[in-house]
This record gives sequence, C-alpha cells and structure tokens, in this order.
Amino acid sequence: MKKNRNQCGRRKERWFSNACLIPSLVGVLIFFVIPFGIVIYYSMINNPIVKEYVGMENYKNLMENEAFKRASKNTAAFSLIAVPLATFLSLGLAVLLERNIPGKSFFRTLFLSPLMVPTASVVLVWQVLFHKHGTVNQIMEMFGGDSIDWLKAPQGQVVIILMFLWKNLGYNMILYMSALCSIPRDIIEVAELEGAGSIYQFFHIKLRYLSPTILFVFILSLINSFKIFREVYLLTGSYPYGKLYMLQHFMNNTFQNLDYQKLSAAAVLFSLVMIVIIAVLLIAENIFGKDVEN
Repeated sequence: MKKNRNQCGRRKERWFSNACLIPSLVGVLIFFVIPFGIVIYYSMINNPIVKEYVGMENYKNLMENEAFKRASKNTAAFSLIAVPLATFLSLGLAVLLERNIPGKSFFRTLFLSPLMVPTASVVLVWQVLFHKHGTVNQIMEMFGGDSIDWLKAPQGQVVIILMFLWKNLGYNMILYMSALCSIPRDIIEVAELEGAGSIYQFFHIKLRYLSPTILFVFILSLINSFKIFREVYLLTGSYPYGKLYMLQHFMNNTFQNLDYQKLSAAAVLFSLVMIVIIAVLLIAENIFGKDVEN
C-alpha cells in the first residue's frame, strides 16, 4: 500500500512539473517554431500572392546575388576577427584582474562602463573620434601621418572591431572572473605545493575548468557580432562602404524592398550556419572538458 502511495505521489509530481512546462512550450511554439516554419515556407514559394512552389530556386538565386555574397564575406571576416579577440582578450583581463594589483576595482568599473552608455551616445563618440577631421586623424597628423576617412575606407572594419571589443570585453571579463572564483581552491593549493607555476596552473588546471565558460562567452560574442548592424547603421546608413556592408544590412534592405522570398532564404541559410557552428563548439567543449567532469 505504501509503495502504491509513493508511486501515486511521484506520478502527481511528474504531472505537475509537466503542467508547469506547458506555458513555456506554448510560448516557444507560437513565437519561435511556427514563425520559423513560415519562414521556411516563404523561402520555397515564388511570392506571397501566387504562392507557387519553386523548391530551391530562391536559394540558388540568393547564392548568385552579389550583394548577399559581399555581405556574407564581410560578416564572416568581421566575426572571425572580432569573436576570438573578444573571447580571449577578456579572458586575459580576467586573469590579470584576479591578481592583487592596485586599482583593481577602478579597472573593473572602467571595463563595465560601456554597458551603461546608450548606443546613440556611443555612435556619437565614435563619429567624433574617427571622422575625417576627427580626433584620431588629428593625432595622426601631429606625428606626420595622413588623415583617413575611416568610415569610407578599407580600414573602416577596424573601427567597428574596436567598437565591438569596447562594448563586450567588460561583460565577458566578469563572466570569466566568476568562473575563476568557482575553481576549487584545494586543487590550486595542491598544485602550488607540488611546485607548479602560475603558467602551468592556468593551462593545465584553470583552463580546463573554464572550458564551459569559454564556450558560453564564444557563443555570446558570436551572437553579439551579428548585432553590430545597429552601430554600423547609425554610423554609415543603409548602404555603407564595401567592407562595412554586413549581412544585417542585406536583410534590412531586402525587407524594405518587400522581397520576402530572398529574405526568408537568407534567414534559413543563416540559421543553418549558426546551428552547425554551435554544434561543432559543443562537441569540442564536450571532448575538452570531459576529464573535468570525471
């Protein structure tokens, strides 16, 4: 009898926990799954009025589109540079600020301050800095250099990489500092007693415990790298100089032109690429961090 009561109690708990999940599942279904299914549907018809099925023709036309190829190339180049820099520079800052250095609280505040500044204000500051007659060019001219119209030159991507790092390093650094504090102190103390130096401790102990955080920061930085459109749009408008034309510009301009088929095909391809990248990162982290879990 007691066994039946326990089984009945566990069954009720299971039903209750499942019932609590229903609102979240309904929200995900309504706001994510169904809209994505509609996007896939629009990517395989010729237009929203006739709704004739054309299969992969929209994807083929998209891959032949010069604007899409240029936007994809620029976005990939930006992410390949900015995301690793944001991931590992913030890790270096966290390791540095973990030590007892003077002014540690000041530096923490300094790196976190960009999170409190509105985007419009950030853009205004960077326009003043990198305008053709801005502060950076004035400093370069003082040392005999030539002024550069940064936002209309190949060097323009350097500007948005610096802006991206300036905005994201502080938050990533705090995540790493939290992860460093969670590393078991007894392991570090044993390593010190065994004569292990700080470099050995970092690469053979701390880095292994930090692997989940590194993965999280990398994915977060990757997602944030695709949000740089907002700053670039405010700096240069809808059609910026060649290397500043990002994938988000292409999608925004395609939406304004009501070319839903091209937009939907680009969104589906973008999602597939992101899924593959994140899957590879998860597999790599699982292999690297397996011994820590054991």
